[in-house]
Amino acid sequence: MPFTIINPQGNRVPVVVSVPHCGTQIPDDIRDTYCPKQLQCIDDTDWFVDKLYDFAPQMGITMICAKYSRWVIDLNRDPKGAALYNDGRIITELTPTKNFLGESLYRDQIPDENEIARRLQEYYWPYHNKIRELLEDLHNEFSQVLFFDAHSIRRVVTTIRKDPFPDLILGNQDGKTAKSSLINTVLRVLKDSGYTVQHNDPFKGGTLTRSFGNPDAGTHALQLEMTKINYMDDDELCYDEKRAAKMRQLLQKMFSNLLEEIQK
Repeated sequence: MPFTIINPQGNRVPVVVSVPHCGTQIPDDIRDTYCPKQLQCIDDTDWFVDKLYDFAPQMGITMICAKYSRWVIDLNRDPKGAALYNDGRIITELTPTKNFLGESLYRDQIPDENEIARRLQEYYWPYHNKIRELLEDLHNEFSQVLFFDAHSIRRVVTTIRKDPFPDLILGNQDGKTAKSSLINTVLRVLKDSGYTVQHNDPFKGGTLTRSFGNPDAGTHALQLEMTKINYMDDDELCYDEKRAAKMRQLLQKMFSNLLEEIQK
């Protein structure tokens, strides 16, 4: 399977946490098509986000984490290749040919339509279908369920915007993917934390959040983007236990409040 499932401990709660960009594996059958220099460090990875959230199963939350790098196929992009934003920022493709710095990932030949279709079948749809299965299963027990997509990004990515990103960015497609009480619960906790927080700017939630968020049907979806310096070292290369512990405490508080709200 192209993902790992971490089942909840004890009684489960109506939440699924997804970490679609923590994967670093490149399949052997396509590895030689990539530039060797790029493979020395699989950049654009949401490093250690799965570790950052590994407290979640102890709270009864189910986790799904990707095994393969987003350079193989990006699980948070539209399957037909439609752009998420149209404001001039760099947007890596469904099967990226360049990294966020604009550097080429492949030696020469980029994936053609047949190869993209194969990767959709092998890696993309299994992840999406498993999330759908997990949410439907939770709906058998709970009337309201939450899909939570966890991400991180470098503090500065000038190809997206010149200014540094805020610490935390909550995305819900301008309120379309979750009911307002859940959105407000998260914003209240985050804004009381001392971190800088923005809402739907510059990220509104990717394809996963937009696909699974259907508040009218009792399925809510939120995306949380955070800058890596909040849980990694200053070079954004290594996990920083002290910074991570502070962030984990905030995330645990956020989920505790979310669980109270969604189970009312």
